[in-house]
Amino acid sequence: MSTQDPDLTRRAGRALDAANFFLADVRDGLGPYLAVYLLTEQHWDEARIGLVMSVATIAGILAQTPAGALVDATRAKRTVMAVAAILVTLASLSLPLFPSFLPVAISQGIAQAAGVIFPPAIAAVSLGIFGHRAFTRRIGRNETFNHAGNAVAAGLAGLSAYWFGPTVVFYLLGGMAIASLVSILAIPERAVDHDLARGLDGANDAEHHEQPSGLKVLLTCRPLLVFAICALLFHLSNAAMLPLVGQKLALQDKNLGTSLMSACIVAAQLVMVPFAVLVGAKADTWGHKRFFLAALLILPIRGALYTLSDNPFWLVGVQLLDGVGAGIFGAIFPVIVADLMRNTGRFNVAQGAVITAQSIGAALSTTLAGFVVVGAGYSAAFITLGVVAAIGAVICLLALPETRHGGPRRRGETAAPASAIAAE
Repeated sequence: MSTQDPDLTRRAGRALDAANFFLADVRDGLGPYLAVYLLTEQHWDEARIGLVMSVATIAGILAQTPAGALVDATRAKRTVMAVAAILVTLASLSLPLFPSFLPVAISQGIAQAAGVIFPPAIAAVSLGIFGHRAFTRRIGRNETFNHAGNAVAAGLAGLSAYWFGPTVVFYLLGGMAIASLVSILAIPERAVDHDLARGLDGANDAEHHEQPSGLKVLLTCRPLLVFAICALLFHLSNAAMLPLVGQKLALQDKNLGTSLMSACIVAAQLVMVPFAVLVGAKADTWGHKRFFLAALLILPIRGALYTLSDNPFWLVGVQLLDGVGAGIFGAIFPVIVADLMRNTGRFNVAQGAVITAQSIGAALSTTLAGFVVVGAGYSAAFITLGVVAAIGAVICLLALPETRHGGPRRRGETAAPASAIAAE
């Protein structure tokens, strides 16, 4: 907002930092720990694990675009995020009580459907507070705190699981959920410009107030469609890699499976932090497409390296590359969507639509990888996933334009200056 109180902006930014840190563990529910838990504690095979994870992801696919539309429409964004955090936590905590196929599929479907609200909501609140000029830097900062939260949570999970077993992750999730609720509610409601949060110019006077574009913009914006295809292929390649590594580690040593999985996550998250900072600092100068292309190209390299050795230290070391690819993707994704949807008023529903596409990729990824493992082994699955990402990189290179100057220019800039973020 042009008249935003700098102290209010800084206070909102600090609360947003905390929300990103604590939601890191909540937004994905059990995430990759689900595969380890089902394999080692419930003795499911890889194909069944992949199927239940895909079924749960389908629930997220169905909820994703409506979730983006809800974030665009509502002015109660904090409440929506708080309710989603509660649902994710309750659904995940029910798993040890009802460990058969149908209850697990239902509970994880609820968790996935609720969790899809966080990415568009966090991005919307960030845009509504800081505006377009500072948005890339703010998203980089969001991702930095998100990855730091993931690293801390994974480290705690790994140490605790070593002493108390894999079920300790359920209690950790509950603690992080409580902290995330406090952080979300600490964001001052009046700090958020809700017109700006959906991609409009945020002007409050009647003469300059804009109306949202029709939803057909989601189908008529060719670069958005190309980006959605590339995002789908990124997640079709990426989503199954970490669960497969977790399964390989667990099969070697059941007692260390969860701890080694935590080591993989911590290693990747620590690498994600500097790459999220790099995107926030340099993407507007170096180009948004270049960063996205780099994220795609990392995946074939990572997939090939996984096939070279089953040594746990090697697998954890290769997982560092996940920090490069996922760190870049997480930070550049909302920035590219904001570029393409600038002044349409459809920023968050567009995020939801693209995340729907990438969720389809993630759902197919775990199923594809599970059946390839059963039929041809882990190495074949890693190579298959790498080839998928290579196809996405070719499409990105040839069909996706540079987006950092995309979209019509706003009549007046209402963003918080970049110095406001630096001063937080």
